[in-house]
Amino acid sequence: MKRVIGLTGGIATGKTTVADYLADAYNLPILDADIYAREAVAANSPLLQQITKRYGEKILLGDGSLNREQLGEIIFNDQQERLWVDNLIHPYVGDRIFAGIKETSAETLIAVVPLLFEAKMTDLVTEIWVVTCSPKQQLNRLIERNKLTPEQAQARISSQMALAEKAKKADIVLNNNSGVEELLQQVDVAIFR
Repeated sequence: MKRVIGLTGGIATGKTTVADYLADAYNLPILDADIYAREAVAANSPLLQQITKRYGEKILLGDGSLNREQLGEIIFNDQQERLWVDNLIHPYVGDRIFAGIKETSAETLIAVVPLLFEAKMTDLVTEIWVVTCSPKQQLNRLIERNKLTPEQAQARISSQMALAEKAKKADIVLNNNSGVEELLQQVDVAIFR
């Protein structure tokens, strides 16, 4: 049976660092939900057409692609709108991950799914790794990485299940409070368990 590691955690906790390391150090295939979500709303896609129908042309950039910043302002300030968009995109992402698992011949692979619990995709994986860090670190990393105000960053963090809740449901918790080296040492232990 394939080992499908569901890699999740909160926004700006270090999932990409872990996924990149697993790909580089262990040559493991990565199925990335964020890539599939961007694919789902590519210019002229049926899902982007539905989003445009709901929010109007203001949701598009000049080239016809999604204005992600504009959509973020809507969905991170209105839970009902976020649920509507999530319910549109999550089935597409789940189908792409399921197909990727079936098509991949590797014995072990990584499904990076930030909203693994929220999107109810835990049945696609055989084990769950959650990357955590302190709430203060998470907020500061997100502000710095995405150039957000503290309020914008907090709205994005609050839109996800609490890190502590995710950690309770994990098979492996990777603590990213100390730095990259310590984080990757934890990954080295976890991959051989």
